[in-house]
Amino acid sequence: MASTDSMSNPGWNILFLAWLLTIASALTSIFFSAVMQLPPCVLCWYQRIFLFPLAFIFTTGLFFCDKSVVRYALPLAGAGWLVALYQNLLVYGIVPESIKPCSQGVSCTESYFDILGFLTIPMLSFMAFTIILVLLYTFNRRISQ
Repeated sequence: MASTDSMSNPGWNILFLAWLLTIASALTSIFFSAVMQLPPCVLCWYQRIFLFPLAFIFTTGLFFCDKSVVRYALPLAGAGWLVALYQNLLVYGIVPESIKPCSQGVSCTESYFDILGFLTIPMLSFMAFTIILVLLYTFNRRISQ
């Protein structure tokens, strides 16, 4: 558990939000595949590869109030954001389907889940990685002051 001094650190709350969003995103991803039986595509697996370690990195950063957590989390969040962006460009037809990585198995462009006409699983992932990146940027600015 973090000490009282670390709890009063304004950056700790931002890191906690990033941890909370990462945990919620990872549990949602597991829920979609294990409970709703929605098979993940290739790009979804890549995004999981970048998302799941963030839960451990943020947990360690919170526990020890480690200010260098940005150094370890930023490359993973950035790579996940790029994969999510690429998948969304595929889904919306901006990138041609001829260069999609999922030639066999589950399609990376098929929509299994849709809320309000635009909240698909790739869009949820893109939004989560974007918010995590914004929180990391804010945390980095806050601790450098």
